[in-house]
Amino acid sequence: MQTDREAWITAIIGNFVASSSENNLNTPAGEKVFDPPLVGFSTGSDPLYDEYVSHIGDFYLRPIDIYRRAFPQDAATSPGALTVISWVLPSTARTRHDQAAETKRPSERWVGVRHHGEHFNEALRRYVVEKLCEAGIQSVAPVLAPFWSRSNQGPYAPCSTWSERHAAYAAGLGTFGLCDGLITPVGKAMRTGSVVARVSIAPSPRSYTDRHAYCLFYSHGTCGKCMARCPVAAISEAGHDKTRCKQYTNVTMNAFIRKTYGISTFACGLCQAGVPCTDHIPDPEEG
Repeated sequence: MQTDREAWITAIIGNFVASSSENNLNTPAGEKVFDPPLVGFSTGSDPLYDEYVSHIGDFYLRPIDIYRRAFPQDAATSPGALTVISWVLPSTARTRHDQAAETKRPSERWVGVRHHGEHFNEALRRYVVEKLCEAGIQSVAPVLAPFWSRSNQGPYAPCSTWSERHAAYAAGLGTFGLCDGLITPVGKAMRTGSVVARVSIAPSPRSYTDRHAYCLFYSHGTCGKCMARCPVAAISEAGHDKTRCKQYTNVTMNAFIRKTYGISTFACGLCQAGVPCTDHIPDPEEG
């Protein structure tokens, strides 16, 4: 039964990505934003979620916190009764190619992924919740919930009360790089999403124990190519300067994108293309 549910949910997500008209870069040719997704699962009782709270801060929400806030009438539900459904939406080869050619500002396709792609990701979250509801399974998309918020607290600020990338890490879908991007089997030029559901599904295997296992800088002391890709030196051997990155992305690039493309969004992502981990887990020789 668990295997059937896993396959059913995976198919729901894959079919929506393949067939939805919302998976569209808003080009005349109807070019898709995303290639076929990866899907993974973690259990609400995974110790990682408690570790996230201890490292990130008490404001960070575990799956059980998300569920009980969404369904207060079901307060007796245990963490082990919950599954976090996570997915990775890979950018297309054309988007990756265009972005890799840029050195100061994001490409037009990359901006489209950030804008139209995240609208599609929101639609996918709602669709998964809707299909689960039709099957009698209570669920909630954390980042669409009214209690989800951004935070300037703790050692990793700016951050938020729920991280899609941390959920994907728990689901065996990837590990973090020097620039904080998630390196997945389809690379880090992607977007992630998740839904917390009251359903029993076996967790996906994690082939790693180190949160930086796929990053050549941390695992082999090589590469570091994302540092040179950053136009404001927000990535160094010390890691990712989130404040400097946010200033450039949310302020400088927001103004550029509004003026150039007529879209009110924020994007940069130069560190996610033109590097060995753009579209796959890099081999040590690529460093």
